[in-house]
Amino acid sequence: MTEERMALAELLQKSGDGDFLRSVAEAVLQILMEADVEGLIGAGRHERTGDRLNYRNGYRDRSLDTRLGSLSLRIPKLRQGSYFPPFLEPRKTAEKALVMVIQEAWIGGVSTRRVDELVQAMGLSGISKSQVSKLCKDIDERVNAFLDRPIEGEWPYLWLDATYLKVRDGGRIVSVAAIIAVAVNIEGKREIVGLGIGPSEAEPFWSGFIKGLVKRGLHGVKLVVSDAHDGLRLAITRVLGATWQRCRVHWMRNALAHVPKGQHTMVAAAIRQAFLQTDADAAHQTWRHVADQLRPRWPKLAVLMDDSEHDVLAYMTFPSQHRTKLHSTNPLERLNKEVKRRADVVGIFPNEASITRLIGAVLLEQNDEWLLQCRYMQIEGMADFHPR
Repeated sequence: MTEERMALAELLQKSGDGDFLRSVAEAVLQILMEADVEGLIGAGRHERTGDRLNYRNGYRDRSLDTRLGSLSLRIPKLRQGSYFPPFLEPRKTAEKALVMVIQEAWIGGVSTRRVDELVQAMGLSGISKSQVSKLCKDIDERVNAFLDRPIEGEWPYLWLDATYLKVRDGGRIVSVAAIIAVAVNIEGKREIVGLGIGPSEAEPFWSGFIKGLVKRGLHGVKLVVSDAHDGLRLAITRVLGATWQRCRVHWMRNALAHVPKGQHTMVAAAIRQAFLQTDADAAHQTWRHVADQLRPRWPKLAVLMDDSEHDVLAYMTFPSQHRTKLHSTNPLERLNKEVKRRADVVGIFPNEASITRLIGAVLLEQNDEWLLQCRYMQIEGMADFHPR
């Protein structure tokens, strides 16, 4: 560690003020690589030990483009095998897709200044058309294989949510819905099972999207959780024959819109009493009691509660072990934030294919992470996932 500190100090002393941060970055990365190689070899530089597994074999130069500029690195070489630092691995799928979206935007007529801003936001110095073509082919094949893969097994729970993005269409800029579908199987594992891009939320669009999931093998769905999108409830009934759970979080926002802001805390607390009940009968009884109490002061809120009672409390008829994750689309919140974060860098997509490429790549990466995690839901509750 002392030698590493001395190496860093020497590099910083040699650098001018303008190159300070770049020199720091180069020094830190070099130290990380040296430490990584020592772990692989089982010995430090010039160290004699019986635990040694390999030997060094010089260096090879490699540059790394960053926001600080181009960093000059010396990658250690090994006598047997090879070493490649993790931070230099090929860009993640989603980052490759973002590069291609930028290139497509450039071809589609977006200003050079805007594209340059997008490139710099990614810390890239530029990319050739041939590189983009190669990346594009690779990403399209991987994303399409992921989005079109067969869906095997039974999936009792399905979440659907829409994110709205801007895209160019015949010289106009229009808003389209990117529908993301996440499901949990009877083993308690969750996966991203679909992505759909459409101009509207009418029933034919939802029916077509859900039919596509069924055609790929989705079956056994007992509960679909979503916001109150137009046409979705009818599509769920016609295609899946499943129960619909209206997102409780979004419903509460709609409900409080009928109440003065100063009364939000009190009204929300009263309504939540129904959610605290341990069984469906008690929840419905409490719901109606609260609605009757609020009716004299806020009749529109009471009417909303009357009309949406069964939709908001649908999750109460399912296993208690699962209810905390069934009452809203919150399980998709982090995923949607990541989708929006990547999409905001682009701003306006040149076409719908570029949306599928970028969002599909983000979903592919997230799904890979989920597959390595523990069960999302307790398997005990899956023994009886039929509504009681």
